[in-house]
Amino acid sequence: MADPLWTSDEIARATGGTASGGGFSATGVSIDTRSIEPGDLFVALAGVRDGHEFVAQALASGAAGALVNQDVDGPSVKVAGETLVALETLGVAARERATGARRGAVTGSVGKTSVTQAIMAGLMLAGRAHSSVKSYNNHIGVPLTLARMPRDTERAVFEIGMNHADEIRPLTRFVRPHAALITTVGPVHTENFPDGEAGVARAKAEIFEGLEPGGVAVLNADNHWFDFLKAEAVKAGAVIRTFGTGEGCDARLIDFQVSGGRAVIQARLHGQALDFPILQTGFHWGLNSMAVLLMLEALDVSLEHGLAALESFEPLAGRGAESTVARAGGAFTLIDESYNANPISMASAIKTLGARATSGRRIVALTDMLELGPEAQAFHAGLAGPLEAASIDLVFCAGPLMKSLWDALPPTRRGGYAETAVALAPQLAQAVEAGDVVMVKGSNGSKAGQIAQALLALGATGSGSGEIG
Repeated sequence: MADPLWTSDEIARATGGTASGGGFSATGVSIDTRSIEPGDLFVALAGVRDGHEFVAQALASGAAGALVNQDVDGPSVKVAGETLVALETLGVAARERATGARRGAVTGSVGKTSVTQAIMAGLMLAGRAHSSVKSYNNHIGVPLTLARMPRDTERAVFEIGMNHADEIRPLTRFVRPHAALITTVGPVHTENFPDGEAGVARAKAEIFEGLEPGGVAVLNADNHWFDFLKAEAVKAGAVIRTFGTGEGCDARLIDFQVSGGRAVIQARLHGQALDFPILQTGFHWGLNSMAVLLMLEALDVSLEHGLAALESFEPLAGRGAESTVARAGGAFTLIDESYNANPISMASAIKTLGARATSGRRIVALTDMLELGPEAQAFHAGLAGPLEAASIDLVFCAGPLMKSLWDALPPTRRGGYAETAVALAPQLAQAVEAGDVVMVKGSNGSKAGQIAQALLALGATGSGSGEIG
């Protein structure tokens, strides 16, 4: 039988708490009774509702015990302070006991989650690996991911996100990465920074402050913040590794060719010529792949395993996943990019769609990009240029900010406009024809996913209404 992730005695020692209600062994750590698994340690966090209200439910669902700061019925470890602090302490203890684990950390304005999971695919081929799940990249998700790390982990990778300054700093100090990657820096969350993108760049550079001595900083040499980020990494004592399209990059992208549902990359890694396929079609995956290879190298993963991981890594849900939607009159292709959006990822997705061969039309459905501050309307209207360059046939827009793009489009490119994603979906469903390729993209908060779901439902029901509740 495998060793438990935590025993109640270990939890008590790590957090300074007191075990009661009988000793227990936990095989996982959870903060949500909706997804709790038998054997989990349930951490009762404060939130909109106090997690202590759910301890009985967690134990009834099979939790081995609870981490609390008040008396409860059942097996538990009680701490004196906030349970979030106890979770953080437990995460640090997990890091300290996994003495052989090499750790990586990933941040950036776009691509964090996909790149983190692609790195994890390589780590898994190389041995016992651990990583963030979903987008667990904030002040709760990072310590939770650490606390879930088994003691025999050999390699791990953590996604680290932020909306404001000073959010990455404590998280990277929890992780203490041996390698840190910034995918790129761009106009994302700029409404939270008085100096806009410069503030975003400084916030991203906080990731270097947690690097282990002699750690590696993997940087995008094509990004216009490269010089600043490199200087910050050097200041932190990092070894610099670069990816990009220019000469002198450690991982240099030479060519990216899309063919069907995959692409073929030509590159040079430390001067060695590489030619390999990947299961991605977005142009941004050219540079993403270079970043993945450098991070895997820094975490002691062979090039063979890195290339194998990239060759088999599929697009994540809402981040470029493709579906063929069969309906009366013929099928169309849906590209679901609905998880998130910003000016950088929008331009890349539009360029990718424009390069795609199709027997029908190229159609995009776009919802508002959020947290862009006073320049939001200009960023939305500015998408008219990439759409024209990519020869997109029809554009459907939803949301008050996307009205700026709608007004900037020529009449021949206008497909339909609505105030909300729900209202736009029927217009798009009625317009789509056999052979079309339809891409849906927008910020998660502007409900682009509702449009993608409505289009998928056309294949399930055979209905042309596209109505969603």
